[in-house]
Amino acid sequence: MNLHPFDEVAANAESKMREGWTIHQQFNCAHCGAKQTIAEENQFFTHGRCEECGKETNIKKDGCNFMAIASGRIPKGADL
Repeated sequence: MNLHPFDEVAANAESKMREGWTIHQQFNCAHCGAKQTIAEENQFFTHGRCEECGKETNIKKDGCNFMAIASGRIPKGADL
């Protein structure tokens, strides 16, 4: 998974949420490299704990990405 600067990803995710998408933040564990998807939808966190190794990652420092789920119909003109 490609990681991008936290602030840029959060701004992009906020735009998607306004369009009606459901967002789940993702990050790679800084310790074991496992891809992590945060269960809480439409929220962004600066730190995350790895489900594999149990260690904490500074997401704000290391970067992140997100998964977007279309809920129902995608609005006309939505940026896909």
